[in-house]
This record gives sequence, structure tokens and C-alpha cells, in this order.
Amino acid sequence: MSTATASVTHTAALARLGYALSDATRTGVLLALREAPAYPSDLADALGVSRQVMSNQLACLRGCGLVEAVPDGRRTWYRLADPHLAPALNELLQVVLFVDPGCCAGDSCTCA
Repeated sequence: MSTATASVTHTAALARLGYALSDATRTGVLLALREAPAYPSDLADALGVSRQVMSNQLACLRGCGLVEAVPDGRRTWYRLADPHLAPALNELLQVVLFVDPGCCAGDSCTCA
């Protein structure tokens, strides 16, 4: 693989991760799954969202290639798609940033 191809691939993968982390529910799912696989209903209860919201967020995370569904009889549980993701999330949690509480509240960023 050429350096240019690797760069494009890495950029796309980081963009997908950034998109996933841009939503609090998706971030909560990823953080929960770094601890252990889980059923959607358990994730919904733990994160305080409806099962429909959880289903939508898990579909997004599957589409991004970050989680995978594992059939278990009539149910399906979810786990992180790559073993490197849990340590990467742990490292991100160690990053300390100064965040202005008035900046980027809601959907609009006022920092620019």
C-alpha cells in the first residue's frame, strides 16, 4: 500500500471515529462496549435512551465499522469491532483539554 493510500485510509477512518464521538449517545455506547459486550436493551437502559434511539445509534456505529453485531438466539449483542479501539478510547480519556463551557454548546460552535 502506498503512503498516499494509507493516508487517505487513515483520514477516512479517523473521520468516522470523530463522527461517532460527536454524539453523546454513540460515545456512551463506545465507552460501555470497551468494558464488555452488551445487548442493546441494556445499553439503552444504562444510557437513558429509548430502544429505538439505541437501535439507530448502533446502526450508525455498525455503518462506521466501529461495532459489530453478534447473533445470540433471538437476540443480538454488540461488541467493539476491533480490539485496538478499547485502548485507543482509554488513551483519549487520558487527554485533558480546557473546554470553555460557553463554547460549542448544542449544535453550534461559537469558538470560531
